[in-house]
Amino acid sequence: MQGTLQYWLAYLPLLAILAAPTAIATWFAIQLHRERVLRRRDGADYLTGLPTRRAAASVAAQAILDSKHSANEFAVIVLNVDRLKPINDSLGHQAGDELLLGLAQRLRAILGHNHVLARLAGDEFTIIARELKGPRDAETLVNKITEAVREPFVIASFDIHTSLTMGISMYPLDGDTFDILLRRAEMALRVAKAASRGSYRFYALEMSNAADERLSLENDLRRAVELGQLELHYQPKVDIGTNRIRSAEALLRWRHPTRGLVPPNVFIPIAEDTGLIVQIGEWVLRDSCRQVRAWIDSGMSPVRVAVNLSAKQFRHVDLVAVIRSALEEAQLQPGYLELELTESAIMDDAEKSASTLEFLSTMGVHISIDDFGTGYSSLSYLRRFPLDKLKIDRSFVRDLMSSPADASIVKAIISLAHNLRLRVVAEGVETAEQLGYLRELGCDQYQGFFCSPAVPPSAFEALLQKLRADLPELTEADMLRTQSRLSAFSPESASSDR
Repeated sequence: MQGTLQYWLAYLPLLAILAAPTAIATWFAIQLHRERVLRRRDGADYLTGLPTRRAAASVAAQAILDSKHSANEFAVIVLNVDRLKPINDSLGHQAGDELLLGLAQRLRAILGHNHVLARLAGDEFTIIARELKGPRDAETLVNKITEAVREPFVIASFDIHTSLTMGISMYPLDGDTFDILLRRAEMALRVAKAASRGSYRFYALEMSNAADERLSLENDLRRAVELGQLELHYQPKVDIGTNRIRSAEALLRWRHPTRGLVPPNVFIPIAEDTGLIVQIGEWVLRDSCRQVRAWIDSGMSPVRVAVNLSAKQFRHVDLVAVIRSALEEAQLQPGYLELELTESAIMDDAEKSASTLEFLSTMGVHISIDDFGTGYSSLSYLRRFPLDKLKIDRSFVRDLMSSPADASIVKAIISLAHNLRLRVVAEGVETAEQLGYLRELGCDQYQGFFCSPAVPPSAFEALLQKLRADLPELTEADMLRTQSRLSAFSPESASSDR
């Protein structure tokens, strides 16, 4: 027994050496957790040690009292750290935390004791800039802050460059409480971010008017979805060589009960920002397919319908299931459906996009790139994805006859597409001269007011009957002859009109 005890006692020093690092690490972890708990309790941010929003509100409340007894003003400045997400993605969240910590230290060094820096959340900070004489003093401080972050931050042996986008509100001009001042500084920040990264804006009354108007539109749009105020109009795509209409683009319209037709460029961004675009996009898919089935059942010559997919809708996990369901409900073959996507939408996650597009193309759904020439700078995706068409953006077609540069771009796009076995659609064709030049260049199809604007279903049906009056009727086989890139190639499609 004594020998066994002595045997194990001999190993105690070794066991102590092995256990010591774990014990030390555990002790440090406990201390760090305790420090973070104390910081939160004391109103301090756990990462930077800066005051939190609640503490900033207390500072602002005191600044309001001080300003009432003096001629001084103060500013609420909201700062957003630009490019934090790419840094987190490439170097890891620890590098992002180091950047935020380094930024906080650098800003505190230039602000001194008179101005209070606080962290609101994530990549957003606020400064309560006290004892100012007016907006000019605030602007001087903002410029000083901008200069302070020009020098790179050294993180993980990398020089990290960033910038700050800022929004500013002034007391008492822009509000008499911290909540109002903060909200209006954030409005100014959103305007600055929309203008350019690294810029700043002072709050102005029209920003509130715009925000109120946007909120009103957002509420109305939610009701529009529930009450069925959305509708689809259809614009024909005309084959330039034969003057036939084989397909049409479904375009969303909102008929507001008091505003009338709300332009898509007004309500689509709201739908994108709120996430309503996924629900609306599914309705567009299903209603477009139902409309094509209704036209076929009425005896009208068949057409393919093209539907725009937003980036959010394209990335939605149920996209393929929704498309399959829409086609099955309408009893349509996949060849009746064409999906239009922007370059940026498919390049956001290239590998996942390739998989989704391959599946849809194999089903028989056609894939088009919308607004080609205005998005992604690399053209390598053209050979990576199973695409069927490129749509030349209307900005190039608009000045086709007056701008040699635009004419060269259009010519190059058509040549590139045909070399890759893709068809080309020109958007925004308004004159016979534009159409004639596109015909000379070998463009396959066009859309635009020269043929027709987007019109309601009944008007589109009448237009189609009028334009097809002197041409032999198209059959279903004619319409489906042009197959999607990855669908089964049959002998009948050997004479395809590609």
